[in-house]
Amino acid sequence: MSDRGTNNHSEVTDFILVVTNFILVGFRVHPELHILLFLIFLLVYAMILLGNVGMMTIIMTNPRLNTPMYFFLGNLSFVDLFYSSVIAPKAMINFWSESKSISFAGCVTQLFLFALFIVAEGFLLAAMAYDRFIAICNPLLYSVQMSACLCTQLVAGSYLCGCISSVLQTSMTFTLSFCGSRAIDHFYCDTRPLQRISCSDLFISRIISFSSSSIIILPTIIVIIISYLYIVSTVLKIRSSEGRKKAFSTCSSHLGVVSVLYSAVFFMYLTPDRFPELSKVASLCYTLVTPIRKILFFGY
Repeated sequence: MSDRGTNNHSEVTDFILVVTNFILVGFRVHPELHILLFLIFLLVYAMILLGNVGMMTIIMTNPRLNTPMYFFLGNLSFVDLFYSSVIAPKAMINFWSESKSISFAGCVTQLFLFALFIVAEGFLLAAMAYDRFIAICNPLLYSVQMSACLCTQLVAGSYLCGCISSVLQTSMTFTLSFCGSRAIDHFYCDTRPLQRISCSDLFISRIISFSSSSIIILPTIIVIIISYLYIVSTVLKIRSSEGRKKAFSTCSSHLGVVSVLYSAVFFMYLTPDRFPELSKVASLCYTLVTPIRKILFFGY
């Protein structure tokens, strides 16, 4: 009787675990390629750790880098390090795991932290564009306008916007009902893959998701575009070709990062959700392009 009770309890426990867990499908490739993908992720993640930790250490220990530009860059390194750490380790574990499961709490945490840091990065890039605008267009007032107080407020505001957006997105996503498949066709928990497996009416959810993404993306893009329009106008008035080259060189790496990030974000969140595999490739930009980002910014 006790053995039967134990078996029943075990079956109930297994059922609860299956119901409360999700499955991260990951990349639909031959199993033999999982080893290659694991090695690529491991190499890139090691570069992320070394590059970003090294960047933050250099900025904090070198008094000559106590400037607004490097203050923003240090925070950008912090953001890159953490949202990559939210995704890459779990993805690497799943390359070796047969179950590829993630708990409900783990999925909520992953989505919340990823949304927080990716939104914060967008606002930080807008703040950096504004910093370059002041440095090039109003160099004599740079130290006054880009005060330590303003820089701190801009960074704090970036994290606050990220937190508010993350709370909204996470709560909206996990109030949906998941009564069908628990298999998420992605390598981490994200809003759109979770919506695909929901049995709830997604009309309102998709409207809110699109609207919130637009509210976040469009203002930061507008700030970046306006800042660079003024920068280009000012640089073209410089008579010296060497001066123009120097001015453009301070902005080229920043523009490179902005173009890669916003292209991927635009494809993932502001276009119809018809190509899950392409969404995974776009998502890789957050992981694979991060080390290149840091190399570019050394010349920023």
